[in-house]
Amino acid sequence: MKIYGFDDKCNICGENIRRIRMRKKVTQTDLAARLQVRGVQLNQNSVCRIEKGKRVVADYELLIIADALGVSVMELLSYDGEF
Repeated sequence: MKIYGFDDKCNICGENIRRIRMRKKVTQTDLAARLQVRGVQLNQNSVCRIEKGKRVVADYELLIIADALGVSVMELLSYDGEF
């Protein structure tokens, strides 16, 4: 299956996830652990790939990531770039 990128990325939420995670002083490993406790089996490498825009994020993953970081899905999906 061909995954079409946007601005050479597979997602638009990765940069926001990284920014929020760092602001809250959460490591990638800690975020992965929070996700695993919530039933989403992602490891540190997967979190890294999401943040770099190299991995597609499923809708259910986005919901759980938002919960794990204590933010809204809309905050993760905000985009300041131009279309």
